[in-house]
Amino acid sequence: MSLNHIRPWRNIYRRKSRQIMVGNVPVGGDAPITVQTMTNTLTTDIKATIAQVQAAADAGADIVRISVPDEASSKALKEIVREVSVPIVADIHFHYKRGIEAAEAGAACLRINPGNIGDEKRVKEVIKAARDHNCSIRIGVNAGSLERHLLEKYGEPCPDAMVESGLDHIKLLQDNDFHEFKISCKASDVFMAAAAYQQLAEATDAPIHLGITEAGGLISGTVKSAIGMGNLLWMGIGDTIRVSLSADPVEEVKMGFEILKSLGLRHRGVNIISCPSCARQGFDVIKTVETLEKRLEHIKTPMSLSIIGCVVNGPGEALMTDVGFTGGGNGSGMVYLAGKQSHKLGNEGMIEHIVEQVEARAAVIEAEKQAAE
Repeated sequence: MSLNHIRPWRNIYRRKSRQIMVGNVPVGGDAPITVQTMTNTLTTDIKATIAQVQAAADAGADIVRISVPDEASSKALKEIVREVSVPIVADIHFHYKRGIEAAEAGAACLRINPGNIGDEKRVKEVIKAARDHNCSIRIGVNAGSLERHLLEKYGEPCPDAMVESGLDHIKLLQDNDFHEFKISCKASDVFMAAAAYQQLAEATDAPIHLGITEAGGLISGTVKSAIGMGNLLWMGIGDTIRVSLSADPVEEVKMGFEILKSLGLRHRGVNIISCPSCARQGFDVIKTVETLEKRLEHIKTPMSLSIIGCVVNGPGEALMTDVGFTGGGNGSGMVYLAGKQSHKLGNEGMIEHIVEQVEARAAVIEAEKQAAE
């Protein structure tokens, strides 16, 4: 349940954008902010790519992008699209024919990079293929691959150059009466990306795909992405996101949802509120939370769980969560259900009992949801 109506300081007013469709998934307008990732298997390894797409979908990915670097990949894409449950974005670089082939193969969206897709004539052919096959387009501007004339004009990659590249490409699509597009302006530098996205948000009403590209490994990349995208999302900018990590695509999806959950923009699964632990803890908080995160991955229902080591902040946190456990003394603690003190529980059986309580609460929430519908 949202408390924004009584806590106005928590409101985020999203930028108004047009809505487009990526397959059956709406992006922009009043649609939920979607979470994306990208496969890292060889596209020609059809079995491995399908497995990775499905793993990402199981983790909550709304859209998955796949590289299409050659003709063999275009042929593989057709079979992959047929076997997966989420819309596929075909990542196109250097050769415009791959874009045409991907549209014919059933891609829901084509990601094209203005800096390396080719001249206007070639882009027009890609636009025609997208229109003919009901395929949207993402204009994917990247600081590392800007057009030569813009680098000569500005001297180096910068927000102004990135935005000019994106707007030039928007004009090309619009001049060809194509409007089913979204746009990104990615950089590995957080400041550059944030500045470019802010300019872009003021210059167009197109849906915006957020990302800090080449952000790094799981920890460092998540931190950079959370800072860069988090600030933009807080400002209301962003309709779909990808956390770009040198890690398993499933981790990208998880981190994407964590960023959105922290801002109250998207809710999926169990949000665990836990203390950093200290000498007051009545049980091993760190190990308990680590175990519960894994044990509760199957829960998709949005809900909250507080795991607090002692009674200093525990009761207060538990009052605001669906399920809570607060450490006490003598090897036991207190269980809270729906914000109310329920019963004492010994530390030894806490993991199994908490999992059972979370599953039971999730079932109640789902039943209430269905009854309301």
